[in-house]
Amino acid sequence: MGASASEYAPGTGLTTGAVARRLGVSPTTLRSWDRRYGIGPALRSDGRHRRWTRQDVATLETMCRLTSAGVPPAEAARAAKERSGAATPDADADAPGAPRPSGRARSRAAGPLPLGDVRQECRGLARAAVRLDAPAVEEQLFAAVEEHGLTVAWQEVMVPTLHAVGRKWASSGDRYVEVEHLLSWHVSGTLRRHTRPPVRQGDAAAPGPVVLACVPGEQHTLPLEALNAGLSELGIPTRMFGAAVPAEALTAAVDRLGPAAVVLWAQARSSAPLPLAQRVAAAQWGVKGARRQPLVVLAGPGWLGRSADGMARPSVLKDAVEMLAGLYRGHGGHGHGGSGGHGW
Repeated sequence: MGASASEYAPGTGLTTGAVARRLGVSPTTLRSWDRRYGIGPALRSDGRHRRWTRQDVATLETMCRLTSAGVPPAEAARAAKERSGAATPDADADAPGAPRPSGRARSRAAGPLPLGDVRQECRGLARAAVRLDAPAVEEQLFAAVEEHGLTVAWQEVMVPTLHAVGRKWASSGDRYVEVEHLLSWHVSGTLRRHTRPPVRQGDAAAPGPVVLACVPGEQHTLPLEALNAGLSELGIPTRMFGAAVPAEALTAAVDRLGPAAVVLWAQARSSAPLPLAQRVAAAQWGVKGARRQPLVVLAGPGWLGRSADGMARPSVLKDAVEMLAGLYRGHGGHGHGGSGGHGW
């Protein structure tokens, strides 16, 4: 969003607060960038009042774009200043011994997420999410799916970033809840945009659809949305029931649909009802002598440590997609796939 010419009147420029609002970052972040990387305002009056010129703001916009794309801040600062024609500092502000802002001075809103060893795209996505930069989050998610495909983008970009936000939320009280909600919303939107329309049932002898449901009380639907999207890419019929499906409703749906498989997601051990899974696995339909039963797939960390003979436990999304696709190859299958996994 551009500023009017009057905002950049000679000798004035924009205040730090005004620039921060325009860019969607905190004033503390701008001051930190100034101290650490020399990305600062050209106009300073009496040593206290700071005013940002049009060129200053353009440099900051470049800095924001690069950090959102996962470029480390020191490298992004050098590139931003080079593009603006500003001088590059002689010393790297990230070098050992360089002055660091105190914990109090560091921006609370832009604090780093505990990502660990992950793809570079995760870092850019995390920075955009922490800044609540929805357009950048959308762009990063779209680019990840376009470059890596849905399954890899989910496993290696979306999930690590979601987990990092969750850990930050858990360790920070009520902070970062808004970051988790925004990121989850846009991940869900990306998955839905890459989900093809539902496939109609084939001939009567073909396997039924794959039923996707969270167990009663479970609200975490994103992993099932990812699986639904992955199966839709292969033209496999699914029925998505989403969050917190009551036990009676689930068993009624199984009886009506005669599914080839039922995927039950449980995030927490306390929400993983093994008796319900066994009840679904025991369902039967079809003519006498040719009765069918569904393959029950236990997905999610809630099933860890549960003994469930005859039920599948794929450890990652890729394994789940391949295993379920096998049920439709020649109306056959290739077994129950992975075992002992923790869900994806």
